[in-house]
Amino acid sequence: MNSFGRIFRIHIFGESHGESVGINIDGCPAGLPLSVEDFFTDIERRKGGMQKGTTPRKEDDLPIFKSGVFNNKTTGAPITILFENKNTRSTDYEKQRAVPRPGHADFVAHKKFGGYEDYRGGGHFSGRLTVALVAAGVIAKKLLNEIKVVATITEIGGETNPEKGLQKAIDAKDSVGGIVECKVNGLPIGLGEPFFDSVESVLAHAVFAIPAVRGVEFGTGFAAAKMFGVDHNDAIENMDGKTKTNHAGGVVGGITNGNELVFRIAIKPTSSTPKEQHTLNMETGETESFSVKGRHDLCIALRVPVVLEAVTAVVLADLMMLEGRINRML
Repeated sequence: MNSFGRIFRIHIFGESHGESVGINIDGCPAGLPLSVEDFFTDIERRKGGMQKGTTPRKEDDLPIFKSGVFNNKTTGAPITILFENKNTRSTDYEKQRAVPRPGHADFVAHKKFGGYEDYRGGGHFSGRLTVALVAAGVIAKKLLNEIKVVATITEIGGETNPEKGLQKAIDAKDSVGGIVECKVNGLPIGLGEPFFDSVESVLAHAVFAIPAVRGVEFGTGFAAAKMFGVDHNDAIENMDGKTKTNHAGGVVGGITNGNELVFRIAIKPTSSTPKEQHTLNMETGETESFSVKGRHDLCIALRVPVVLEAVTAVVLADLMMLEGRINRML
């Protein structure tokens, strides 16, 4: 449900317009240096209002440590971090209570939870909760140490020039999707537990927890279906496992092979678009036209790279601990 991981285990909580959102992290070794300042860079990268095409909603997003950190060192106990929600405009969502947004979780959440769900700002289904994932990623990255996780935008609206793709959406007065690529360097050979806990399986599981993700591919991905085997196979060059090419994306048989881990995710257009749409009015039972009001991202993909890095780091930290490659006491 809201928990993920086996040794390095996270539990996410909160709603978009509730008092706060947060994360509880279990399994972090004692003695890891950790301060509020460690979070500043990645938290800033995730914020809305910092770049064209993102929501104007701005939050301070200063991490509040509630447990697990003492004298700027982790204690070995579960770490609880809160992020307060201060800049909310819940009245924006009152009028659309009866008209769920197409493409959003409004309708299914209402059905699943019988109308008791917090619908303001998407509630527990909001991208607002990704700030908590980023916080977990900050800690996971510190545990990974020399292993580097970097994600970048490769396409916006089908354009390899993100600015051009974003401008298409602005001109159309609509939202747009994109593709984000993640690369990891410095991984050892042997991470992954086939069949059901292969590297691809666990990463895909975590990645689909990021709101708006619609697909994931590793290495050559779907293009491999058009290739011959002799072209797709990566020739092994030395005992370190280095390969001449990297069509596999650093994973063979569900296990890391020591080469660069490469995968991409597809991000759908923001469902909250100012464009006029049709949806069901749950009070009247009739379909009607409406336009979404409020503050929303024009392109969610713009804020995803740091979130993708975070969930990737969480997965890899957990796999490293399963292999005994990260000590329980630092």
